[in-house]
Amino acid sequence: MKNELKKTLKPVQLWGIIVGMVISGMYCGWNYALEFTSPVGFIIAILIVTIFYTTFMFSYAELSTAIPHAGGPSEYASKALGKFGGFIAGFSCLVEFLFATPAIALAIGAYINFLIPAVPAVLAALIAYGIFVIINCLGIEAAAKVELIVTIVAIAGLLLFIGAGAPNIKLNNIFGGDILKGGLSGIFSAIPFAIWFYLAVEGGAMSAEECKNPKKDIPKGFILGIGTLVILALGTFFVTAGTSEASILSATDSPLPTALEGIYGAGLLSKAMSFIGLFGLVASLHGIIIGYSRQAFAMSRSEYLPKFLSKVSSKGAPLYSIITMSLIGMIFVLTGQTAVIIVISCFGAVALYIISMISLFILRNKEPNLNRPFKVSYPIVPAIALVISLVLLVAVTISNLSTVFWVVGAYAVAIIYYIVYSKIQASNVEEVNSEII
Repeated sequence: MKNELKKTLKPVQLWGIIVGMVISGMYCGWNYALEFTSPVGFIIAILIVTIFYTTFMFSYAELSTAIPHAGGPSEYASKALGKFGGFIAGFSCLVEFLFATPAIALAIGAYINFLIPAVPAVLAALIAYGIFVIINCLGIEAAAKVELIVTIVAIAGLLLFIGAGAPNIKLNNIFGGDILKGGLSGIFSAIPFAIWFYLAVEGGAMSAEECKNPKKDIPKGFILGIGTLVILALGTFFVTAGTSEASILSATDSPLPTALEGIYGAGLLSKAMSFIGLFGLVASLHGIIIGYSRQAFAMSRSEYLPKFLSKVSSKGAPLYSIITMSLIGMIFVLTGQTAVIIVISCFGAVALYIISMISLFILRNKEPNLNRPFKVSYPIVPAIALVISLVLLVAVTISNLSTVFWVVGAYAVAIIYYIVYSKIQASNVEEVNSEII
């Protein structure tokens, strides 16, 4: 087994991976925000988050084309901030992805349970997770084809939902009632769930090393991907919130079928939406497995993680990374705490965004001659992304203080691991050098 990935991806496949990683956020998760704020308050949260992700992805495209590496953010931070910075960026990515996946798997379980009540949600989640781990083990070419198909079906499902729901929008559902519910605190509490609309969009960077022509393919895939997601996020929210009461939406694990059920009754359309919704959830589950396995692979190759994680099969799949990381994700599925898992995932994501934007600024000064096939409007666009990412960090922290302690504890354990593992690596190198001498 070698530790090189195969270059097979085209722009449309990269677009499919990027949109697929995120599209489950349209089908579920975001609606929990309405427990804390009004639809108007959530619109404010969505607009802040949408501006952030748009500016971030343009900035991230510069980093990804200049350094097309499977490690993505860990590699950018390593070049800009040194090895420790690279480790923290990589760990943040793993926190984001490894907690996003159980949340999505649990949502799949909820949708299956909605369709077939006799099947327990957690059991369905674990079975679905296992199936897509196996598909990922078949290699990136097969994985990307599956991802593209399920993503297209998921997009078609959202368009069907928007088309069926739009004629029944009642503006009073959005702009009536207590529009100041929760105040500023409520908007801050809603931000992690607005992030869920776009969470993991940066995961396409981990597939950069597998693109046939990364210098051209990455900007195309990134820009088309974020454009698609902005349109779908806004359309999904306005139709769902405009056709249903906020109190009903905040209490369901399957908001789109629930909205259609409220309009047309518990018939074929709501069941069909649940079935199609599974494609959206599956696309994200499958895509994020691709993302976290490549991150673990790259961190192993860069000697942050044990060496066995960077071995690949004859089909170019990092088998050990896929299986090891997925087993960790499955443990969190057993908790059944979807909303808490989403918040923890958001902490990892925001930490990653801040480190990545700082890395961009440092690399512009440190390596001005680095080949940058795509350049963002500097410094305005990355500055906007950095400032908003800091606001997101404050918002997520203030509104989730009880969860913060778990996140801080996880980072403390990771730093201790890094110090110990680095010393072991250094002593091994010294032993090898002494033997050579």
